[in-house]
Amino acid sequence: MAPTPHPSEGPLPTLSKLGLSEAPKDIDALKIAADWLSSFEAQASSANVDGVLDLLLPGTYSSSSNENDPSAISFYWRDLLALTWDFRTFEGSSAVKQFLTDRLAQVKISNVRLQIGDGKEIVGFQQPFPDVAWIQAMFKFETAVGFASGIVRLVPFTLTNNPNTIKWKAHSLLTNLEDLRGFPEKKGPYRNQEPNHGKWAEQRQQEAGFANEEPVALIVGGGQSGLEVAARLKALGVSSLIIEKNPKIGDNWRNRYDALCLHDPVWYDHLPYIPFPDTWPVFTPARKLANWLESYADAMELNVWTSSTVTKASQDPENCLWYVTVKKSDGTERLFKVKHFILALGFKGGQGYIPEYSGMDVFKGQILHSLHHGKALDHAGKKVVVIGSCTSAHDISVDYANHGVDVTMFQRSSTYVMSTKHGLKILMGALYSEDGPPTDIADRINASFPNLLNLGVSYRVTQKIAEADKETLDGLRARGFRTNMGTKDAGFFLMVWGRAGGYYLDVGGSQYIIDGKVKLKNDSQIKNFTEKGIEFDNGSKLDADVVIFSTGLSDPREGVGELCGDAIADGCNEIWGMNSEGEINGVWRDMGFKGLWYVMGNLAMCRFHSKHIALQIKAMEEGVFGERYSAKS
Repeated sequence: MAPTPHPSEGPLPTLSKLGLSEAPKDIDALKIAADWLSSFEAQASSANVDGVLDLLLPGTYSSSSNENDPSAISFYWRDLLALTWDFRTFEGSSAVKQFLTDRLAQVKISNVRLQIGDGKEIVGFQQPFPDVAWIQAMFKFETAVGFASGIVRLVPFTLTNNPNTIKWKAHSLLTNLEDLRGFPEKKGPYRNQEPNHGKWAEQRQQEAGFANEEPVALIVGGGQSGLEVAARLKALGVSSLIIEKNPKIGDNWRNRYDALCLHDPVWYDHLPYIPFPDTWPVFTPARKLANWLESYADAMELNVWTSSTVTKASQDPENCLWYVTVKKSDGTERLFKVKHFILALGFKGGQGYIPEYSGMDVFKGQILHSLHHGKALDHAGKKVVVIGSCTSAHDISVDYANHGVDVTMFQRSSTYVMSTKHGLKILMGALYSEDGPPTDIADRINASFPNLLNLGVSYRVTQKIAEADKETLDGLRARGFRTNMGTKDAGFFLMVWGRAGGYYLDVGGSQYIIDGKVKLKNDSQIKNFTEKGIEFDNGSKLDADVVIFSTGLSDPREGVGELCGDAIADGCNEIWGMNSEGEINGVWRDMGFKGLWYVMGNLAMCRFHSKHIALQIKAMEEGVFGERYSAKS
């Protein structure tokens, strides 16, 4: 008897659920994909809802159904602006039918065509697991307002009354807005083609000064999210100004602890329009990234006011303009009146979360958050306790150990650990790698796996990673380090999008714990601080001269409140975490107030979604933005 599948595997279109014992052989993937797209265009362009539904895999699976039911399988349609002006994932025939009934006639889909290109990523038969097979095809299409791309995965499907006949129907579909009709990005053939003799410097000074005009968008924060949004807006001819509190662009990375290094590979982290050079290291040191961001702002001619802060922001309810007061480094103030107020603050503008314990006021040592930690030698000869067991906790602890500082990691709860050596290769496969497809193709393939579907894929991939990391994981457990398998046993990605923490991508720190170079304490929770250290619930004590909290960052809405007041912060949509459709809450689209936006995420997320926010703003400015078809709260 076959083993009972794990509940997280429910969304997977396994061959047994589709009525097949094995994957079809000797198929013409190109013809099958082309025929399906031809049928899709015929039905979609005529707004035939039932006709489109007939091309999709029927099924009974939904998030609330019995996930172990062999017939539990369904269809997923993820739309990024193209049909909804929102980020939506529709699961199951009922939800998709309602969506198409509401939107298909308005959108006016036309000119559906297979994307032409070399490589299997464009169209091809794939078998990611022995019991899962599909044809993946990339395509282009048009709507009433723009140009879009799509990715469909077709699975073999047998008819109940004719099990020997195989049909190919869509199991998942991505539709993504790429460009607005009549408003292309100013790149390639649309770039500035006029020579400029001696005027450029003066023009740049005038553009960045905004002495006699208002920007269309004011962006608070000059980290990667703010810079990438500004670059996307500039490419669409929308003026913007970045307000950065630090003296230099990149200081948000440059001023972090010395040991900070990205754990994402370089192929995953490219910025829009200017990728990292081929000589760039796979894992980028924070200070190197800081310098790159500074050069990026200069090369992309982004308008930035450094050493400047927003002291107040409010919205006029009559005209919906945002009135934003900016204080410059020389003490002067400027009141801006802008249509779009974009907050690129990250989690509360970089403020660290420190839980409160009794006795912290009597502790004679130093208490700080990892955000404010500099280098290990700052605490040479002292006893250090690092509270937390995820990425920053490991980085900081290893740095202390390397410099001979007595350091103990206090683990509050279990941690998901995945090695970058094995895990990234298995997790990302060939998508983001040396031999991977172009970044824009990789981004769309990545986005075509909605989180509701990705749960099943990630569960299986997580098991593979755990097998590859067995030696390390066994070593950690032998030392008493508590590990888990991630959200719903599905590893890393759902933890990132769901809670932005709880994991460590191992770049060597785990071995320090296994070897005892970093001491471990996790047998009891903290009761209180004392003059000399920390006391725990089981009566044990830990002496400390320095306690560093690597305990994450605060609710982003607190940062909104600091700038805009509590009334607006309380009225905002939730920021981060996943909604019932598996989409990230509150980012890259409006937050419940007209013209108020929040942008955040890793470099890859910012690269991809920065274009989405720019397209929304450009569409609004040009009067072509349609009705936002949002999920009901």
